[in-house]
Amino acid sequence: MNKHEIYDFLKSKNIRFEITEHEAVFNMDEVSELNFPHPECVAKNLFVRDDKKHNYYLITVKGDKKVDLKKIRTENQIRPLSFASENDLMEYLGLTAGSVTPLGIMNDKEHRVIVFIDKDFLSPPGIIGVHPNDNTATVWMKTEDLMGLICEHRNEIKLIQI
Repeated sequence: MNKHEIYDFLKSKNIRFEITEHEAVFNMDEVSELNFPHPECVAKNLFVRDDKKHNYYLITVKGDKKVDLKKIRTENQIRPLSFASENDLMEYLGLTAGSVTPLGIMNDKEHRVIVFIDKDFLSPPGIIGVHPNDNTATVWMKTEDLMGLICEHRNEIKLIQI
């Protein structure tokens, strides 16, 4: 799904959302320079795989947090993790580098990617800001709505504390 298909999809599911259009951003430093309505709710997304390339994971955390892949591995009893390739990102989520988002799960036709979401996104105000499969906009929605979409799509979600 492209950006406009994501908007239509969210509308079809009766999910309330807000859109912030912006220039293309490729990292959190660039994101921090933007004027967002909910800066504390911006998500950082990492697409990783295990060392055998059998399992793929999308890790979504608050933008100001550092992610310790070894800690995630240990706490979730999974194999060693490293960043997936751009080819894997396109194959599994239909996304390009810089556009990684949990909404890309809607492109995972085989439901192979496991999603880790930072528990802090559920704390008030309970909003998450993610790309709509394109890094020129950010969609703001209730975290519970996003999690509901992922579950409805039949991908596994695990809440983690970072």
